[in-house]
Amino acid sequence: MVPDPVASIIIPSYRGAERLPRLLDSLAAQQDGTPPFEVIVVVDGVDDGSVALLENESRLDLRIIVFPENRGRVGALNAGFEAARGDVLIRCDDDLVVPPDYVAVHVEAHTSSGTVGVVGPTRDIHAPSAYARAYGEDAARKSLAHALSRPPQERWRLWAASCSISRETWESVGHYDDRYQGYGWEDVDYGYRLHAAGIPIEVFEALTAEHHGPARTVGARSVKAFEAGGARSTFRRLHPEASIGDPATGNGVWGLGVRLTAASMRSRRAVERVAGLINRMLPLVPRPVGRKLVALAVEGAGVAGASHSVDEERRAR
Repeated sequence: MVPDPVASIIIPSYRGAERLPRLLDSLAAQQDGTPPFEVIVVVDGVDDGSVALLENESRLDLRIIVFPENRGRVGALNAGFEAARGDVLIRCDDDLVVPPDYVAVHVEAHTSSGTVGVVGPTRDIHAPSAYARAYGEDAARKSLAHALSRPPQERWRLWAASCSISRETWESVGHYDDRYQGYGWEDVDYGYRLHAAGIPIEVFEALTAEHHGPARTVGARSVKAFEAGGARSTFRRLHPEASIGDPATGNGVWGLGVRLTAASMRSRRAVERVAGLINRMLPLVPRPVGRKLVALAVEGAGVAGASHSVDEERRAR
């Protein structure tokens, strides 16, 4: 007889058949003495073989929720959290590989620290490429160092791919906000709501997971920045009291370059066009030059996405 789960791991998944096996392997390899846990995978509207893969998984106490159509990550997260039976609710993206004490550390944090939000940092894993050498690997190191060094009052901004709350907190704070329809910031929104409710957020280095799904090209990274720029505007509209301003462009020559790049990115297609050009240049230029070019594309796309979102809101009025 399978014991009642102490923890529930909620995994939103879209076209995840290639990513899920690594995550499931790491969950099946949790250390001896791990509290009982269940895994809930929400297949978000496209079955690329994920359902058969999950149905054949016998090592884990696993349940599958299949959406008949794509509802987005917010819908998948909310459905998974609603179905969870555990007292500790762990959100885990399908492109992670977690350490063997992952579940135990999450559970211990909630049993020993009172009401708390728990963040597990992630470390991007890049395959060798011109983009990885010029930008991706350096950005991954900086991102992890940033997560581990944030002061308590800023940790809500880290709420993302690997995190947990108690069932009591979920019932108090509520669902992820479905007004975030594109990429990004639904997590930051939830972290802010925890922060606004007075719930401290702790970052546990022991929970650091490998992230095998980072952007692999300048185009993919820039499109994410463009969409996240739009979602940032949604956050600012919903939480005007939060300490989030417009994306910074910097001063001097660099700031001018970012603003000019943003001006050339009026749409997602324009972002892809500019980023594609830079991606083709990377093997031909020295690494420091390549890093600057990618940074221009990413920062410019973020500014352009925020501006595009504001313009759309004005037209809709």
